[in-house]
Order: sequence, then C-alpha cells, then structure tokens
Amino acid sequence: MTSKRAKDLNVCGVTAAIAVIDGKWKTSLLWLLESGPHRPAELRRRLPGLSEKVLTQALREMEADGLVHREVHDVLPLKTVYSLTSFGRELSEALAPLSDWGHRRLDRLAAS
Repeated sequence: MTSKRAKDLNVCGVTAAIAVIDGKWKTSLLWLLESGPHRPAELRRRLPGLSEKVLTQALREMEADGLVHREVHDVLPLKTVYSLTSFGRELSEALAPLSDWGHRRLDRLAAS
C-alpha cells in the first residue's frame, strides 16, 4: 500500500491496519520480533530470500509506524537491535486470531 494511503484518515479500520503490515516481509518480521529483540543480521538469517535493502526499508517503515524500536549501541562496530514497541505487540496480538484462521484454512486445503 502506498505511503499516502497509509496516512489516509478516510478509510475503514481494516484498511488502516493492513496499511502498516502490507508487503511480503512485515508480518514475518513482526512474528520474529515477538520472541524478543533481534539484530538485523539475525532477522536476515531467519528469513531466507530477504535482501538487506528490503529488510532496512521494512524496518524503517515499521519504526515510522510505531511498531518497532531501533536501538543503536555505541560500541565498535555499531550494534543495532530492533524490538517490538507496545503498539507493535498490540498489533501482533490483534493478528493472532487471523493467524489461527489462516492455519485452519491451510488445514482445509491440505485435507482436500
């Protein structure tokens, strides 16, 4: 979803929620960050196929939307760690029933 649409106040709540998780990797990043803080290299290792450029872009967008917190430790080399904010945890909890529904759908597909 475009950045303009993500900030549109005249949309339904579902559209507003989907705007912040739109894209191939954001839900996976949200899921990984539920388990605790991660460094960018750890996130890339856990998500094969995710390029550094796309990871950086997704994390920046998620940070701008208030879902993740970026902490830079002043050591050499610089150490950056990402974690979920309380707003990000709230979104993750809201998505749990949708995830359950998705697993039930996959079970149905596998059974047929």
